[in-house]
Amino acid sequence: MSFYATPTSRPALPSVKVGDRTLAFGGRFYVMGVLNVTPDSFSDGGQFYAAEDAIARGVAMWEAGADIIDVGGESTRPGADPVPADEELARVVPVIEALAERTDAVLSIDTYKAAVARAACEAGAGIINDISGLGFDEGMAQAVADTGTALVLMHTRGTPKTMQKDIDYDDVVEDIRDYFAERLALARQAGIADDQVILDPGIGFGKTVEQNYRLIRDLHRFFDLGCPLLLGTSRKSFIGKVLDKPADERVWGTAATVACGLYAGADIVRVHDVAEMVDVVRITQAIAAD
Repeated sequence: MSFYATPTSRPALPSVKVGDRTLAFGGRFYVMGVLNVTPDSFSDGGQFYAAEDAIARGVAMWEAGADIIDVGGESTRPGADPVPADEELARVVPVIEALAERTDAVLSIDTYKAAVARAACEAGAGIINDISGLGFDEGMAQAVADTGTALVLMHTRGTPKTMQKDIDYDDVVEDIRDYFAERLALARQAGIADDQVILDPGIGFGKTVEQNYRLIRDLHRFFDLGCPLLLGTSRKSFIGKVLDKPADERVWGTAATVACGLYAGADIVRVHDVAEMVDVVRITQAIAAD
């Protein structure tokens, strides 16, 4: 079965172990639901800030078809200020514990802090989604190795506060490929196996509108790194720039990026509007299957 309408054939991907679960790639796509337990995320900040609201939202996303629920306690939108680790822990740990009890979803912790990652894994998370690619906290690589969890290794430049100030690349795709090669080497040195790693090119993190669209078109150029690819486009400003619509009106623009991104080579899509995007993923999968 082939899912990739690209100019480059794709080698078989390893399955990724997530706790006692396995994510097998190449035969299906996966939906990761975004659960922001924050007051200030760019799209849904404050909607699920209370733990009971976040838990109810997570259960609803799982019931709507989310395979993975990505719980975050700190906004990483452009210009966002950091949150102390103890506050982030207070936001996310009760939610992860409850979702581990009430759903069968794979749980992911969206953090770049090693202490938060470790506590979240103890609470039930099986994926550490690090926007910094192991770059913001020198203890994160060891945390991943010690917990044995899967790792989403994302590309960014600078911090959320500064990332849109550094958007000059020689070649955005090749520069990100070089970054991934360096980060994968760092992960291996820490004892993280290649089959624990999922790569995310970091749409919207230190890129121009045009660079974001190019990355979606050129996902096939990351195939030879041998890792599954995660694409996070949901409701982001590069969609709004084309449509001239606010974040909460970008669902169909997001749907286009999801369908095109999967056809270009993504394996997982990270989305806010789970029910709608599950439909998009299922139809794209039906079209792409041989």
